[in-house]
Amino acid sequence: MIRKIVGAIVLCLFFLNPVGMFVQAAQEQVSRLQLIQDRQQLQVCVWPEYYSISYRDPRTQKLSGLDIDLAQMLAQELGVQPRFVDSSFASLIPDLLKERCDVAMFAVGITPDRQQQIAFTQPHLVSDVVAITTKSNRRIRQWADLDQPGNVLAVAKGTWHEPVMKQRLQHATLVAPDFPETRETEVLSGRADAFVSDFPYSLRMLETTDWAQRIEPDSTFHLIYYAWAVKPNDPVWLERLDEFMRSIKEDGRLLEVATKFRLDSAVVLDTEPHNEQ
Repeated sequence: MIRKIVGAIVLCLFFLNPVGMFVQAAQEQVSRLQLIQDRQQLQVCVWPEYYSISYRDPRTQKLSGLDIDLAQMLAQELGVQPRFVDSSFASLIPDLLKERCDVAMFAVGITPDRQQQIAFTQPHLVSDVVAITTKSNRRIRQWADLDQPGNVLAVAKGTWHEPVMKQRLQHATLVAPDFPETRETEVLSGRADAFVSDFPYSLRMLETTDWAQRIEPDSTFHLIYYAWAVKPNDPVWLERLDEFMRSIKEDGRLLEVATKFRLDSAVVLDTEPHNEQ
């Protein structure tokens, strides 16, 4: 009888103030930080094709890059083991929302569309748009040559380059293959004149091929800040990540690791948040 009375009271309170009940439930929700410590494992989403960021060597299957090293540092500070989960820019948001990983650490561009669905730490890198074409391409020698009638430019589907180039191109045709390596195939085959990417990915082309040349804008074209991303509405976990980010900026670890992977020119060392530019 007592339990029935209590249940009736709770039910009445819910109907009288349902918002309050939901707020209380949200406040009582356990932070992902506690879940990580309970399971003794940090699950990190990475895109294993991102050279210098989170790249898996096809010969050794070993991951390396700036965010791989930083994920290992973070796991060590948390006293847990890192576990890397393959993801991509196309699957980034569902992977976080469905909790396939605790954090996405593969230099995720901060864009308004993504900010509506996921949360970001303060940034650690920044890049402008660059293009990759072949050294033998006689039509494209400078940035102004890209957006010309008859040219075909490729971008990877799901990256921030896709909406930016859709908005900015006036004459060239844009294609968006599902996989980044398809962009390269399109350029090598002649079906595309160039593909658009960023500074970190361009390093892969310059250091691992003998055919690629990088075309950079004459002035700032569209800067994007990069950060780590998490499922929203967990301020405790986000603040812990920001605390780690502030510490590696202040004590020099971020610059040290970035220099190791030739990304020192792209590092963001201030500790103020940035939005999409």
